[in-house]
Amino acid sequence: MNRVALGLDAGGTSTRWVAISDADEVRAQGEVIGLTALLLHSSEGVEKLKAAFEQIADALSAHRSAGDTLTVCAGFTGIDGHSQPLAQLIANAFAIDANDVQILSDIELAYRGAFKAGEGYVVYAGTGSIAAFVDERNVFHRAGGRGVGLDDGGGGYWMAREALRAVWRREDELPGAWVGSALAHALFARIGGSNWDHSRTFFYSRERGEIGKLALAVQETADSDPLSRDILRRAGIELARLAQALINQFGARPIALAGRAFRLHPIIEASFRERLPGAKISFVDTFAAMTAARLALNSTSRRKRADQ
Repeated sequence: MNRVALGLDAGGTSTRWVAISDADEVRAQGEVIGLTALLLHSSEGVEKLKAAFEQIADALSAHRSAGDTLTVCAGFTGIDGHSQPLAQLIANAFAIDANDVQILSDIELAYRGAFKAGEGYVVYAGTGSIAAFVDERNVFHRAGGRGVGLDDGGGGYWMAREALRAVWRREDELPGAWVGSALAHALFARIGGSNWDHSRTFFYSRERGEIGKLALAVQETADSDPLSRDILRRAGIELARLAQALINQFGARPIALAGRAFRLHPIIEASFRERLPGAKISFVDTFAAMTAARLALNSTSRRKRADQ
């Protein structure tokens, strides 16, 4: 009987997955739509989760044999720890027992890929933002990560919101000013029009991950628009604040930067470093879905040893 371990890295922008064998060889991998644990709060959201899990199950079925056993580990944004409802939805899609599904927060998953317990801090900036520390007792601590509606400063959604806010505030003061703004042109090209109705409809009807992608307009215009450079600089300051909050509580430790938003432009990292002089800072490039798959594989190994 062969063991297959599936790892999911679910975020607001996309959900990556990878399946590995008992020998740590990749069986299959792919990407589906962005998912968050917040989708559990509505019937439409639950159906969206079910459809995505079934899509992954269908893609993986071609790479599984009849005798294979499957375990799953999934990291989700919008959650602090294990979720039985999420575990059950995944179990149903893959026709396995819910006890064979482990759910983590996406930031804890990123931490496990960067450090051992107690070693350092992870600051994550994707659609949202959060900093994390897992202490020597394996207790998870956080700073930020309160959701894009409340905070998540420095994340992609925050940058998109700050960009739209700046453009429309300038329009209030000087109607037609957007014509001379590289940032406004880049934003409106993605939104589909330059009038307020286009922006309003986009911002208040789209998923958080879709809105977060507007941060690419900030990235693309950083060299030509001072508004974009200011947003990127302030994003670094917001993210450094998260790291400082953990340093104040637990002392100086190495800091690992993770998430796509950190990679948008060097200004973000430079601003982050300016706020934390002397800190040991590096990027973590771990494939979070692979980290999840290996955690799933290890959990299977531990159960197997316990049963012997």
